[in-house]
Amino acid sequence: MKPEYKTVTVDKLMAGASINLMQGDCLERMKEIPDGSVDLTVTSPPYDNLRTYNGNNEQWGEHVWREVIQSLHRVTADGGVVVWVVGDATINGSETGTSFKQALHAMECGFRLHDTMIYEKGGQGGAKGSNYAYWNGFEYMFVFSKGRPKHFNPIKDRKNKKAGRKTTVSSRKKNGDMTKNRTVTVSEFGKRFNVWQIKSGVRNAKHPAVFPYKLAQDHIKSWSNAGDTVLDPFMGSGTTGVASKDLGRSFIGIELDAAYFNIAKERISSSN
Repeated sequence: MKPEYKTVTVDKLMAGASINLMQGDCLERMKEIPDGSVDLTVTSPPYDNLRTYNGNNEQWGEHVWREVIQSLHRVTADGGVVVWVVGDATINGSETGTSFKQALHAMECGFRLHDTMIYEKGGQGGAKGSNYAYWNGFEYMFVFSKGRPKHFNPIKDRKNKKAGRKTTVSSRKKNGDMTKNRTVTVSEFGKRFNVWQIKSGVRNAKHPAVFPYKLAQDHIKSWSNAGDTVLDPFMGSGTTGVASKDLGRSFIGIELDAAYFNIAKERISSSN
């Protein structure tokens, strides 16, 4: 039986925005999304076999993520962005390298690898399955774009030590020559680097891997504008939906597990 298409209506959303929540296999449910209709995807797919997800992770593998990425390319608008947050399992002392395979496949599908960002988990590390390696304190955030990103709203919260001072800047051309120097006043805050230190998601006994709210929020701010449509095909506990709603974006969320779907629906419906 085809899962019921569920829509959550939220009065506090800006005019024209909507929230559509779908329960079911994302490969099937994404077929309902028109070509080129999604401005931004922020998602975190299953990481190899690192979580069980109520047994649903047994259905995950290369045969699935290849099709998911291809489908994401279809539904992404020209200039749209996909933020793919992922890590690798360590099996028999070796990392699987699945994350890199996924990034290369995205490029084969027609995406640009616009940026390889790092999510530093606020000092909280995870075991790599061996005492002969350092604690793992980060995950990859691959930023894929369909052409040049149409939106980039850089977050500027990096405190400049030389704020207020005047300095000269120049750049080097491909032939080695330097451009003319120009004088600028250093601003109080500068654009972030692409390594983001953000605390892990809140612990929730009902879901094994809650996506950090600030991570979703900052990517939505960076790569979309109010009124745009944000997708999360692995919605989980609904963090991307909550952040999208708070920022006035339309949201499409897909979740395979019925229990997690209900958690996400409740979180998104009850958020301010």
